[in-house]
Amino acid sequence: MEVVSSAFEHGEMIPAKYTCDGDNVSPPLQFNDLPSTTMSLVVMVDGIDSSSGTMTHWIVWNIPFVKSIAENSVPGVEGKNGFNTISYCGPCPSSGTHSYYFIVYALDARLDLQTGTSRNEVENAMRSHILDKGELMGKYGKQT
Repeated sequence: MEVVSSAFEHGEMIPAKYTCDGDNVSPPLQFNDLPSTTMSLVVMVDGIDSSSGTMTHWIVWNIPFVKSIAENSVPGVEGKNGFNTISYCGPCPSSGTHSYYFIVYALDARLDLQTGTSRNEVENAMRSHILDKGELMGKYGKQT
């Protein structure tokens, strides 16, 4: 499974529009080679360079079997991110350039979870339903 974006290439810089220095909206994502038995998708966005470890910037599940997600859309049920909010929180490093992973899971089921569910609960619920996984990595450094 491949995850791509029309906004940036894998390993390249994420445009400021999708960060705290811009509009802080989620970027468009496209999915290639999804398993034919996919029932739903899960998207998690992780910053891995935080001083406190991995920081979840967005989590959304029960996305229908689609080939793309539009910019600034909420295509499913959102969970609580690492900032204790229920929304997309774009990259916003305090210093240096950090890496951000847009991880997409194809599942053979929908998850029976409420809005605001924690990442751990989502991971536990989806563990036995993962058909495939893909990721897109982008980088961002604070604008000065």
